[in-house]
Amino acid sequence: RRRIGEAVTLPVAFLTCNFSAPVGGKPALFTHDEVITMFHEFGHGLHHMLTRIDDYGVSGIKGVEWDAVELPSQFMENFCWEWDVLRHMTAHVETGEHLPRALFDKMVAAKNFQAGMQTVRQIEFSLFDMRLHGDFDPSGSKTALDLIEEVRDEVAVVRPPKWNRFPNNFSHIFAGGYAAGYYSYKWAEVLSADAYSLFEEHGVLCEETGRRFWAEILAMGGSRPALESFVAFRGREPSIDALLRHNGMTA
Repeated sequence: RRRIGEAVTLPVAFLTCNFSAPVGGKPALFTHDEVITMFHEFGHGLHHMLTRIDDYGVSGIKGVEWDAVELPSQFMENFCWEWDVLRHMTAHVETGEHLPRALFDKMVAAKNFQAGMQTVRQIEFSLFDMRLHGDFDPSGSKTALDLIEEVRDEVAVVRPPKWNRFPNNFSHIFAGGYAAGYYSYKWAEVLSADAYSLFEEHGVLCEETGRRFWAEILAMGGSRPALESFVAFRGREPSIDALLRHNGMTA
């Protein structure tokens, strides 16, 4: 979005996704993972298109901190796990019947299978990345392999064998923009789950809550710190409770 005099140039977004092509003359069908991908990328598109900020450098997705840039996209993924939303989007290609509730429940159970192990694994990677870029001395006596073992002493449940050389191919620590920022994957999940929990409290299709999400997060872009935008929407600091609940890790 850009204002030049009295004219306003509105943003345009393209979603470029790689979905399954039709086979044998049959219709192309989305897998559930592909639906999630569509919603995820559409979240980025909404962040870009619904901005109200005219300064190009902080308009839409621009200027948003790296550990919050995935908030709108991962937020949108939650609707793909919402029964009252998903059942209206699905239909059997031959009978037209909606997705059975029993099958949906199995999908949720499969998603949450060993979610605790997956979380611990991401914490391990994040701590290793932070310490490698924070207090690790490459000219000292400690090696990167020693460092990952120290991290595993703290958080690992299942230890890889000693000959494992995970740091050697952990490309995020030196390429792709995630060096010293790998934690942002999990932190964005915390933000998105906690933001979505407000919709759960008021109804996932609540128009008032949706307008508030637009006004305080999507519309603001990078014009203010992402944490300020989150607090303005949620009314408090982020909490991990919703993410744990969504992953089936609450008693």
